[in-house]
Amino acid sequence: MEVIYEDNHIIAVNKTCREIVQGDKTGDTPLSDMLKAWLKEKYCKPGNVFVGVTHRLDRPVSGVVLFAKTSKALARLNEMFRVGEVKKTYWAIVKNCPPAEEGELVNWLVRNEKQNKSYAYDTERTNAKKAVLHYKVIARSDNYYLLAIDLKTGRHHQIRCQLAKMGCPIKGDLKYGFPRSNPDGGISLHSRSAEFIHPVSKQPVSIVAPVPADFSLESDGADEEVKVVLTFSRFINRMRSLSFIFHLLAVFSCSFDLLRVTI
Repeated sequence: MEVIYEDNHIIAVNKTCREIVQGDKTGDTPLSDMLKAWLKEKYCKPGNVFVGVTHRLDRPVSGVVLFAKTSKALARLNEMFRVGEVKKTYWAIVKNCPPAEEGELVNWLVRNEKQNKSYAYDTERTNAKKAVLHYKVIARSDNYYLLAIDLKTGRHHQIRCQLAKMGCPIKGDLKYGFPRSNPDGGISLHSRSAEFIHPVSKQPVSIVAPVPADFSLESDGADEEVKVVLTFSRFINRMRSLSFIFHLLAVFSCSFDLLRVTI
């Protein structure tokens, strides 16, 4: 368990594909219980520790999960998720090239409880819920594409189902048509970031979850892996570093000019 953000009311975890948010029939310890034990030990709390679940993330999916540390924050965050005031961005690796570099997908999803699977349709039908997402291709290799996805609605398996309907099942997602599983049993879908106005302090909050080490674009039949997400992240960090260096050079240049004028 990796804690990536904490204040008096909220705590966020970078979930792995092996962890579950809440208890289920597997009997595995959920993140909510792990956090209670972690907080109890960290702050030497003698009694029970409050941790409220504000939203869920499928087991094979990694990334940002928000929890509430107070009942006030839990009630407000639940309402913010309900009305769409929490902006979540996902990264997904797909094999097939999307029909456009950027676009919006609108489908109607029907959930099959017995199969634990959703089916997407182009037109409205009985018991279907409207699902909307926006995607954009942000990186690519010879074999795979990295998509950034903004959810407009929150439906069961929405991203997995809609991308598969588009002809772009997520890498490792056997349930929705990808031919091979990932070595860790997860899928290449990562909840990259969450942005919202803090429910108590009313200040803007932005939380970014580092990608897993194995979140990569593996080349078919090749010996080496092209870790496009890590490469992309390094590129962004490098640009930030260069920007900082240029800023320092500008400061030194101004200081030198000022010194020369003074002399």
